[in-house]
Amino acid sequence: MLIQEMCHNYEMLQDEIAQGSIYPEVDAETIRAHLSSRYDFSRKMTLDEVIDDVEKMLQQWQVQVTHPRYLGLSNPSVTLASVIADTIVAMYNPQLANWRTSPAANEIERHTLAWLIAKYGLPPESIASFTSGGTEANLSAVVLALTRAFPGYGENGIQSVGAIPSIYLTTEAHNGYNKIAHVVGIGRKALRTVATDESLRLDVDDLARRVAEDRRSGFLPFMVIGTAGTTAAGVIDPLLEIGQFCREHKLWFHADAAWGGAAIISPVLRRYLAGIETADSITCDAHKWLSVPMGAGMLFCRHPDTIAEAFRVDVTYMPGKGRGPVVDPLTSSLQWSRRFIGLKLFMTLAECGESGYVAMIEQQARLGQVFRELLIASDWLILNETPLPLVCFTRRGLDISRFLSLLRERQIAWMTEARVGDSAVVRACITSFRTTESDLHRVVNEMNRLIDDKVMTD
Repeated sequence: MLIQEMCHNYEMLQDEIAQGSIYPEVDAETIRAHLSSRYDFSRKMTLDEVIDDVEKMLQQWQVQVTHPRYLGLSNPSVTLASVIADTIVAMYNPQLANWRTSPAANEIERHTLAWLIAKYGLPPESIASFTSGGTEANLSAVVLALTRAFPGYGENGIQSVGAIPSIYLTTEAHNGYNKIAHVVGIGRKALRTVATDESLRLDVDDLARRVAEDRRSGFLPFMVIGTAGTTAAGVIDPLLEIGQFCREHKLWFHADAAWGGAAIISPVLRRYLAGIETADSITCDAHKWLSVPMGAGMLFCRHPDTIAEAFRVDVTYMPGKGRGPVVDPLTSSLQWSRRFIGLKLFMTLAECGESGYVAMIEQQARLGQVFRELLIASDWLILNETPLPLVCFTRRGLDISRFLSLLRERQIAWMTEARVGDSAVVRACITSFRTTESDLHRVVNEMNRLIDDKVMTD
């Protein structure tokens, strides 16, 4: 009965969101005053009363990322199956730290991840795990790379290495690596910036130059980050060439495919990820382009021995292993206590099938091209190149900050500002299966009207 009610409410809510506002006009004081007046927790409230009020707050005071004209960050509309999955997980509350406690949940995740291991072309013995998101997955990859490159790192810390281990990436890579370098103890200066080509892809010749120069200067190169779908412009680095370089120079190759990695399931798009199968580790977030709720990151690693060394523990109070060859997540990932993250992807895959998922991904990629063509036909300037549904655009004299404010205030669309090279641009990203071609026509027509009516002129 609960599930049937959820199905009905899901469809009603999505219809309400699609017809409503994308962007809330609210300040912090308004929300704080509401909370203070109703929730000093001195009295009990009925659950229905609380649910109604929380839903009202979320509908009124939140950017609606599941709106079909939300073209912002990689926060997609979510499938009904994934919503139900999160509810089931909350009700049963399985603990996935070890196999024995949650055999069914662990095997469901293993089965789902094995399907993607094969899609990425990694060896079948590779280890994969669900994570809280891309940052945890990328952090884990750096820990694994340090563990493999420096045998004393795990026991004696970074001071045992004797010099500065260095990571190579471009300015287009995710800024989260700054935090990761800080956390693991190598320091932010250990991030070595590699030049990009005219398409903003990592320049492998410059990578070779930087690595050789740093080795002469006393650095210890150990890892290269290749991005498959950069946040700002959707750039896919030359993964195959990076993989070849890393093999030749004994460096760990991490493919950060947090967003673009979902393209691997598409027969049309997977060719753009050629070379990802050579990676030592891969990050992909199901909550970015596989239409499930946050958080659902994933980490894949082709070296089970390194996983075992980096995350080894020995405790007596955990239940014993099950029968057969099983891996306890607490010994193969960074987390200990862990939610059953993978059910939402499993249930969506089971309901949609591979063909359904492929259709969603390819339709959004097609809409990205449609949007690009509509903009070009209206004399907007496109500044990025990518097969992924992300378009960076501007026009001469455009006040981007004011333009974006007007888009939001008039509920036309929600987009972001980004930089492509030295240029500020409007960034539009399509990751919702609810976005239609008519939505894009409407957005472009409304944007053109803003320009034609000269509302952008001071």
